[in-house]
Amino acid sequence: MELAAHIERVFREESDRIIASLIRFSGSFDLAEEALQDALAKAIAAWPVSGIPDNPGAWLTAAARRRLIDELRREKTRREKAPEIAYAAEVFMQDEQMPDDRLSLIFTCCHPALNQETQIALTLRTLGGLTTTEIARSFLMPEPAIAQRLVRAKKKIRDARIPYEVPGLDRLPERLESVRTVIYLIFNEGYSATFGDGLIRADLCAEAIRLGHVLCDLMPGEQENRGLLALMLLQDSRRSARTGPKGELITLEHQDRSVWNREHIREARGLLNGDAAGRYGIEARIALAHASAATAADTDWRGIAELYNELVRMIPTPVVELNRAVAIAMADGFEAGLALIDALPGLDEYHLYHAARADLLRRLNRDSEAIAAYRRALELVTNPVEREYLTARLQAVEDRMLGQ
Repeated sequence: MELAAHIERVFREESDRIIASLIRFSGSFDLAEEALQDALAKAIAAWPVSGIPDNPGAWLTAAARRRLIDELRREKTRREKAPEIAYAAEVFMQDEQMPDDRLSLIFTCCHPALNQETQIALTLRTLGGLTTTEIARSFLMPEPAIAQRLVRAKKKIRDARIPYEVPGLDRLPERLESVRTVIYLIFNEGYSATFGDGLIRADLCAEAIRLGHVLCDLMPGEQENRGLLALMLLQDSRRSARTGPKGELITLEHQDRSVWNREHIREARGLLNGDAAGRYGIEARIALAHASAATAADTDWRGIAELYNELVRMIPTPVVELNRAVAIAMADGFEAGLALIDALPGLDEYHLYHAARADLLRRLNRDSEAIAAYRRALELVTNPVEREYLTARLQAVEDRMLGQ
């Protein structure tokens, strides 16, 4: 069992790098995945007998390359090009210092010809190493539907001859933003699961952070990549404090800060390197302000509100405005924040809008209005852990009204 777990860990750590190089060579997602799975099967059969190689990643890479080359040679459409295939295979096998192709693969998965859900699914499948079953579970869709979506995406990449490359400078900003968006959406679904039994999906959080590290390693000069990684690390640093012994939600105000992941916080602080000015950088600075407060009472809410003012100028969306209003409520008074929230348009179907209103109304002892807001939030919430929290809050306000 120990050996099997070790093999699985090696496979997880090495698979994205190996599959990226296989896709570059073959131009086929499917052939690359099959070759990698075959290499894993060979490792599971061979290593218990021969022992784990000194460089297991290189062993897996060589085995996968051999399988891929065999498959390419078998293809009828390539028979006329056998000499070229043989030459390419020889170069491919001899190249021990393969370039890291993961960045090109990320950009291929996030090509604008694919819709965002497909970009996320394909990124999870190829770079995240998640199975179709796991992806279907995270999307709350039937497995055959996700499988079909992945097949269509790969076919579209092949038929449209979407280049396997990092785009040129003229196309880089738009494509890079899409890559960051996909990674952050993966993290957010893990940080606050839309559905399921728990509040957090640690596997998705870890996968997004790993992809964030890949992006930073491969593009070290891009400040906003560092901002995104810092933001995810800071949010994830609170993971163990966000739920109680029975899985119940614990808000930031009441979390035990002694169990926050200080290593994550230190890494994030180093990544920000002073004032980060992009969207993710500003959000990371907000998260760092929370992480820097020894207690909830020590939180620099005025500084946080100023950062939200910057963010609103950059991203003037109702959700960002809502977060800004909450910060202003904590800095300048609950009435000031509530007035801003009540003026926001387009959030009536968003459960956190009503939950934020309810909390401020509760703090202002406007109990009947708070009850109505909590009930509306409960109509919209989908996560059972959040539902349980809101139900308890509602009950507490109802009990206070009744004088209990």
